[in-house]
Amino acid sequence: MTGEKLFAAVAIAVVLQLLHSPEFVHCQVVGDEFSGQINDTAFLPFVTQSVYSSLSNITSTILNSDVGNRASFCVKDREDDWDQAFNFSSNLDFLSSCILKTNGDVSQRVCNAAELKFYFGGFFSGDSYLKPNINCNTTSRVSGCEPGWACATSPTENTDMRDSKNIPSRTENCQPCCEGFFCPNGLTCMIPCPLGAHCPTATLDKASGRCEPYSYQLPPGMPNHTCGGANIWADIRTSGELFCSSGSYCPTSTQQLNCSKGNYCQRGSTSEKSCFKLTSCDRGSSTQNIHAYGAMLIAAIFTILLIIYNCSDQIITTRERRHAKSREAAAKHAKEKVKAHERWKMAREAARKHAAQISRTFSRKKMAPQTEELSILRQRDDVDFDDPVTSSSEENRLELRSQTFKNKDEDLYSYDHIVESKDTNGKKKMQKEKQIHTHSQIFNYAYGQIEKEKAMQENQNLTFSGVISMAVNTETRKRPKIEISFRDLTLTLKGKDKHLLRCVTGKIMPGRITAVMGPSGAGKTTFLSALAGKAHGCRITGSILINGKPDSIHSYKKIIGFVPQDDIVHGNLTVEENLWFSAKCRLPARMLKQDRVLVVERVIESLGLQAVRGSIVGTVEKRGISGGQRKRVNVGLEMVMEPSLLILDEPTSGLDSSSSQLLLRALRRETLEGVNVSMVVHQPSYSLFQMFDDLVLLAKGGLTVYHGPVRKVEEYFSGLGINVPDRVNPPDYFIDVLEGMIKLNTSSGVSYEQLPVRWMLHKGYHVPPDMRRNAAMFPEGQSSGNEVNDNEGAIEEHSFAGEIWQDVKSNVEVRRDIIRHNFLRTKDLSNRTTPGLLMQYRYFLGRIAKQRLRESRLQLVDYLILLLAGACLGSIIKSNEETFGAPGYTYSIIAVSLLCKVAALRTFSLDKLQYWRERSSGISSLAHFLAKDTIDHFNTAIKPAVYLSMFYFFSYPRSSFAENYTVLLCLVYCVTGIAYMLAIFLDPGPSQLFAVLLPVVLTLVSTQTRDSEFLKNVSKLCYPKWALEAFVIANANRYSGVWLITRCGALYRFGYNVHDWGLCIFILIMIGVASRISAFFGMLIVHKR
Repeated sequence: MTGEKLFAAVAIAVVLQLLHSPEFVHCQVVGDEFSGQINDTAFLPFVTQSVYSSLSNITSTILNSDVGNRASFCVKDREDDWDQAFNFSSNLDFLSSCILKTNGDVSQRVCNAAELKFYFGGFFSGDSYLKPNINCNTTSRVSGCEPGWACATSPTENTDMRDSKNIPSRTENCQPCCEGFFCPNGLTCMIPCPLGAHCPTATLDKASGRCEPYSYQLPPGMPNHTCGGANIWADIRTSGELFCSSGSYCPTSTQQLNCSKGNYCQRGSTSEKSCFKLTSCDRGSSTQNIHAYGAMLIAAIFTILLIIYNCSDQIITTRERRHAKSREAAAKHAKEKVKAHERWKMAREAARKHAAQISRTFSRKKMAPQTEELSILRQRDDVDFDDPVTSSSEENRLELRSQTFKNKDEDLYSYDHIVESKDTNGKKKMQKEKQIHTHSQIFNYAYGQIEKEKAMQENQNLTFSGVISMAVNTETRKRPKIEISFRDLTLTLKGKDKHLLRCVTGKIMPGRITAVMGPSGAGKTTFLSALAGKAHGCRITGSILINGKPDSIHSYKKIIGFVPQDDIVHGNLTVEENLWFSAKCRLPARMLKQDRVLVVERVIESLGLQAVRGSIVGTVEKRGISGGQRKRVNVGLEMVMEPSLLILDEPTSGLDSSSSQLLLRALRRETLEGVNVSMVVHQPSYSLFQMFDDLVLLAKGGLTVYHGPVRKVEEYFSGLGINVPDRVNPPDYFIDVLEGMIKLNTSSGVSYEQLPVRWMLHKGYHVPPDMRRNAAMFPEGQSSGNEVNDNEGAIEEHSFAGEIWQDVKSNVEVRRDIIRHNFLRTKDLSNRTTPGLLMQYRYFLGRIAKQRLRESRLQLVDYLILLLAGACLGSIIKSNEETFGAPGYTYSIIAVSLLCKVAALRTFSLDKLQYWRERSSGISSLAHFLAKDTIDHFNTAIKPAVYLSMFYFFSYPRSSFAENYTVLLCLVYCVTGIAYMLAIFLDPGPSQLFAVLLPVVLTLVSTQTRDSEFLKNVSKLCYPKWALEAFVIANANRYSGVWLITRCGALYRFGYNVHDWGLCIFILIMIGVASRISAFFGMLIVHKR
């Protein structure tokens, strides 16, 4: 209360210094000169104007005063604020009335500087009553000392109104205070009431003994004393009776009129305000009923949202339907061409048979090419992928192909508008007679190529000519080769010194499918992860060579595909949309659109996803495609980027035999283009097992048992005395042997523990000393092995605290490796230029927009909750004029922050796995983050309007809708960035808990800072402090005139400054930006354990 009085005194001092200007001193001279003509009605306006002229330029004398500077925190525009409080030029009746009442001695009754200083000293000291002074003390107390009364100085006394040290003797002619002025208790002078105040002469209420409408009573022992005028001007709580009442307006401080119908008058109004259309304002209304505008606003918002969602969805659906029609027509057209070609081929074969019956020499000539074809096919089976293909062999294959297939056959499958020719250098080029730009032309081209490939492959397992055509097909496009060789590859878990892989030696070659098998815990996934550069938290020893060079595997990241064991795909996208996004972001940027369409359509066709290409993949909550189809989509995400190295972690798990074979056939087609395919397989069927080229068989502990061609694995184990029984699947039998579930024949002299050593000895590899005990030819093996076991046992024995320390060290190592991997920059050796940041940002925008449209119901629920919160808070918590709506704004900040944070958590918490997969494949994290933030700006702009459509039109704050919307917009932007941080750094459960607690805790800290300097400093770091300050300042600036002292007192109590509204907005935005930057770096650092 002391602070309120203090700054109320400051504001009053500013007001009253207007009376100490030289012009007002001159007023006394005017009054003396024309004292006999005061009652002349013709001369009175001149006198009134002369008196007022000394008051009209009051700001010129006080704007640069110390008091004005001290009050700058609550006065935004000094001239404007003082004019709104004391510009009486429109009606000077109250001043004329006072001149008549005092017979022209107004200047003798107005307080001078010393009296003002004395009066405000009571506020500074915190006393409720003024101390005794020269006019009002225990020995001398005239009637003017009572509230609402004033006295004049002696006519013979020359009073200096600017004297701030001496209080003049003011005891003459005491009478009630003039209407339009107020006279404080304990002083004998008058002060003019501000605009918006109503200061009539009081009347005695005999029942209560009070002078109405004021709160003071008649002094005891003075029977002739009557009620005077107003006695105090302060804040609304102290002098509420001075304010013009609600439902009325006061054009002057002596006149109060009821508000007419169709208008409304708020408390402290000086004029009527017209009600908006469609609102109801009865006579004497203090507010206008603008609920209709709130209903219209929310109806408009929801109409716009419905239009956006429905039209966008309709546009997407129509576009997809048109694409589907073009695609189906192209597929039908291509199949008709195939049938026509088959009919032509049958006719050609019939002609050949007829010619063979006429001449036997034709058949003998045909034997030579077949012999040559056999030699070429045999050469292909034993090809060395390190040797480049020479130009002479290419020419031989071209000649052989020209003998086997005629050009006319190829033209039946080729696109109608593309003609191939050779330039002078012998390179192929495409001459386009008509540009390929329509969907029909693109799909015709793609399906023509697909049907051509299918026709070349359809007889490969049935006829010899089909095999030859696959072997000598020179049109199969070769991709850059990646051969990975490794020697003594050992992975040790950091911090625990535990081996995950040991002494693995071999290589995986392009154009072949390598299966990695073994029992559980054998390190199959760890092995492939090490080759792909994804083994975090492990110490790697040995060597890994890429194409014979010690390059980093990350240098080839753009042409390496890694299929995780889990089906990490976007469940709210269709199969085709998932594949297309991966293709757009990872295929070469300069690849023609028709070629990209061909790649995607070929993958969809080869994986058997045509029937579900337009179906939503589905999530846990929403049913989508089957598990097998989802698994194939998971593989297709890597196939569409045309990798040179494709690593798959258990791609056949959960698939039936037919689906597995379909997947293997698709991968087999990839190997024809030189792709190096390696995959972890768990218990494949025999037919599936025979489709692999090479096998890596691992035992527990990450030790190699076999690494070589699949067709020789049974021969190798037979040499060890391990024969596969009849009607038993060989891979199942080998895994059972490695698990120790099958007891081997003792005559073989081999146990399953010795199989890794046997393989090392078979290949001539170095055997570690601790493993020699398993080799019969090392007689010293048993003793050395025991010693090693003893040492290992000693190392592995740790106390409880030691085990905790080992776990902590291991986790730290994993985190450090992840951070180093994410910020590692390696030389790009892939020779592929993928789309840049802007193009990927564009692709992400399209994908996320589709996802948001399919989540429209969830968005609608968010809006409905905001509507309900705004209606409840707006109805329950009306705008409090004493605090300028601070309580309502406080609850609004909590509600909006909580609801918007919880909703924004979904942006990054629901697809963390998908993001980690895309990031590891080289897709831009910055494009991903910026696109999501951009799409969320839609909610950032809509949600404040949704909330205010209820809250604003129920609580009626004086600040404008635009000002409230601006603050709330910045608040939502701020809390959305904080929600990004919570979603990225925390798991879903804790992030939701923090999203609920943070708004409440931070708001409490921001509003409880009166008695603690520490909390005051901490609150500057809390966004609710700045949001609440912006709300209160915007609302306080709308209160002027009689509200000036209330504004200064409230702002002082809160510690706010009217000039800081822009600063508050800026800080909210900067908190949002800083939290987004932190969230982005968190995306790069944080990774799943």
